[in-house]
Amino acid sequence: LKTIMKAKKKILVVDDEEDIVVYISAIFEDNGYETISAEDGDQALKLAKTEKPDLITLDITMPEQSGIRVYRQYRTDPELKEIPVIIITATGESMDNFAEDIKGFQSPESFINKPVDQEELLARAKDLLSK
Repeated sequence: LKTIMKAKKKILVVDDEEDIVVYISAIFEDNGYETISAEDGDQALKLAKTEKPDLITLDITMPEQSGIRVYRQYRTDPELKEIPVIIITATGESMDNFAEDIKGFQSPESFINKPVDQEELLARAKDLLSK
């Protein structure tokens, strides 16, 4: 009997720091997820549209387009607005400021501080991907 392989869930990892992208991607890939990555906001939007990931992890502080602008664009795009987003941010960056900046937009599904805790990241991703 052929068993039908369940398609791997795809996660878009967005961060301008390559070592963070590598670290987060490795955590997900070691746990059976497929990952794609973007290092800036423009790339993140293009990839989200072409690849249709099941989940996005998004860094807030990036050159070119801030994570906040990218987040707003995700939430206003009919094709992308349903994709859950985990915001990854350096400790100390105020969530209150972020909340202020996205007024009128749906809140992200989750926040995680850097340095990223592997267990916490996996637990949140698993939870969001099971919905």
